[in-house]
Amino acid sequence: MSNINLIIEERAADIGKFLVGRLLPFRQKRMIGPFIYIDHMGPVKLNEREQMDIRPHPHIGLSTLTFLFEGSIMHRDTLGNEVEIKPGAVNWMTAGKGIVHSERTPDYLRHEDKLMHGLQIWVALPKDLEQMDPEFFHVEADKLPTWSENGVDFKLVAGEAFGRRSAVPVYSNLYMLEIKSEEKQVLNIGEHLFGESGLYILEGGIESEGNTFGPKQILVAKDSKLCEFTIEANSTVYIFGGDAFPEERIIDWNFVSSSKELIDEAKEKWDAQLFDKIPGDEVEFVPYPTLKK
Repeated sequence: MSNINLIIEERAADIGKFLVGRLLPFRQKRMIGPFIYIDHMGPVKLNEREQMDIRPHPHIGLSTLTFLFEGSIMHRDTLGNEVEIKPGAVNWMTAGKGIVHSERTPDYLRHEDKLMHGLQIWVALPKDLEQMDPEFFHVEADKLPTWSENGVDFKLVAGEAFGRRSAVPVYSNLYMLEIKSEEKQVLNIGEHLFGESGLYILEGGIESEGNTFGPKQILVAKDSKLCEFTIEANSTVYIFGGDAFPEERIIDWNFVSSSKELIDEAKEKWDAQLFDKIPGDEVEFVPYPTLKK
C-alpha cells in the first residue's frame, strides 16, 4: 500500500509583478502540520525596470518564513526592522495580534537585472499564542544546522529533527528540512519525523513504490514514520510538517486565526488604517480585496 496520501500540483497565483506557484492551502488538504500556506516564488528574472514591490500589508495569527534560493529582498515592518534577506538565510516574522510588513527589491539592485527565487511560507500559531506580541528574527545561513550522511546533504531550516534544532524560534512542534543529493539513492528518514509530513520537489525527482515524481509537486505522506523514497541524482527536496492543531484555522487574505471574530476585527482595523505604520514605508499599502461589512 502506497504511503503517499495526496499529490498536490503547483498552481499559478498572481501576487502582483509576477506569478508564484501556490502549493498550500489546497482544497483537499488545508494544512500540513502547522504549515498553512506555501508559495514557490519564481524563478523569475527582473530587469532594471522591474522590481519586487510587495507593498505594506498586515498579518495576524501566524508566523511567516521567507527562504530564498536566489535574489535579495528588503524586509521592513512596524517593529522598525529593516533587514535584507539573501539566499540561505531565514526571515521569521511572527504576527501574533498584528503586524504590517513590506518586501521590496533593495535600492542598490533597482537599476540592474536580478533574479528572484524562493519560498514564502506561513505557519499558523497555536491557539493560545494567536494574540501574542509580534516578533521578528533573522537567522543567517551559517547558523542553520547542516550535515551530510552517505553523500546526502541536509539542512534544518526550522524546527527539530534528526536530534537537531534550528536557531529559528518556532512556537509549535514542526520541521522544515532541505535535502540535496548528487547521486541516486534510497532514503529512509521516517524515524526522524513526526506528525503530518509533506515532501516538496524543487529540482530533480524521487521514486516511491514504482512511481516517479518531478518538480513542482508536494507529496503528502499518510504516515510520516513511513517516509522512505529514492531520491534521483542532482535533486533538491524539502520536507516539512509537524503536529497538527486540534482546532481548524480560518484563512482570509493575509489573516489566519481559529476565530472568525478576530479576523473580522483585523479586516475592519486594516480598512480604517489603524494598524501601525512601517518606518520609511508609510505611504503605500495593499487594500483588503473586498471588505465584507
